[in-house]
Amino acid sequence: IARSLTQLLDEYIPIVQGSEMNDDPFHPISRYAKDLIAELGDDTPIAWMHRTERFFEKLATPDVTIADLIGDIDPIKAANLKLSYADERVIHFGMIPRANRCIFVINELPDLQARIQVALFNLLEEGDVQIRGFKVRLPLELQFIFTANPEDYTNRGSIVTPLKDRIGSQILTHYAHEIAIAKKITEQETVKSSERGIKIHVPELAKDLIEQIAFEARKSEYIDQKSGVSARMSITAYENLISTAERRALLNQESSTCIRYSDLMGMIPSIIGKMELVYEGEQEGAAYVAEHLILEATKTLFLQYFPKIEKLKKQDQESPYDDVIDWFSEASSFELANETKEKTHVKSLLSIEPLILLLQRYQPKVATNDVPFLLEFMIWGLVGFEQLSKKKTTTGLAFNDPYDELLRGI
Repeated sequence: IARSLTQLLDEYIPIVQGSEMNDDPFHPISRYAKDLIAELGDDTPIAWMHRTERFFEKLATPDVTIADLIGDIDPIKAANLKLSYADERVIHFGMIPRANRCIFVINELPDLQARIQVALFNLLEEGDVQIRGFKVRLPLELQFIFTANPEDYTNRGSIVTPLKDRIGSQILTHYAHEIAIAKKITEQETVKSSERGIKIHVPELAKDLIEQIAFEARKSEYIDQKSGVSARMSITAYENLISTAERRALLNQESSTCIRYSDLMGMIPSIIGKMELVYEGEQEGAAYVAEHLILEATKTLFLQYFPKIEKLKKQDQESPYDDVIDWFSEASSFELANETKEKTHVKSLLSIEPLILLLQRYQPKVATNDVPFLLEFMIWGLVGFEQLSKKKTTTGLAFNDPYDELLRGI
């Protein structure tokens, strides 16, 4: 947002050529520009500055000093010019005076030491700059922008209250409220190039699932909501999803592949690294919470594609899913391996006839290359609503009727 503000500036502005502080030829503020204009008058050389050059940015790391931002006396300059330390020409100006007539951004303001924040008071209010006893009146014409997290959950620092009082407007940004917007952000920020030349088809439902996982995380009881869940989670999750599919294609020596639902498990490292767990989440474990979020996202989207699954129903009441559940009960166990070739994987899914009939009934217009993903998504949806059970095997996952398994155990 801050970087895009340069688009609001004039395309070019005139400055006194050679000036450190981008002096306006009609209103010079530096000693250099004033002396040059006094000497040359209307013949003063002018340079033109493009708006893309009028953006200065500084990350507020703990080692930032007042000399970096505002300036200090330069003893080498004093020696070379044979000037006394009492002469203001020995001052070496910092980043802020050099950003005159520009936009100056300080990122992560709470990390800036309190004493340096105090040094910004007069600069924001009066335009006074004090450097080693010099009181240099510099009516700087610049726009300050500060960025910070509203809730700083790590004990790094805080914004000094008087400085906050001098900031004109505070703008609170928010996460995307709609999946469509969230998808655009993820697509915009994701690294798309694949050096391996493998063509990967990503169904729209898979993209929706990634964003829905972030939405579920932002309301999960296992995650500290003050810390939030950033858009970076969706971005890195998408990249890991693509990498998981690429890895499988390389192992199988395939030039193209389609995202599978099981590839979502490859996103777990991305999800774990982007969330702060509360006590309940710590008790369950980060991996469990990540899998729980994936399943919750699946359940949410499942109801947008297929009929609601009733938890309790009458004995003679029929359900659209009865034939599918009966198939799994009769099949005893249905196994999906993670690393199988694309053709083998699709053949396994197409063997579940009741599942295909259910898909054709409720989603008849689905694209052909999206069918395998939707079939797998349906199986996981039934797992989420406890109509089927899943069990990890050495090569992948086995799905079956939970009651059938229970009866066999008696």
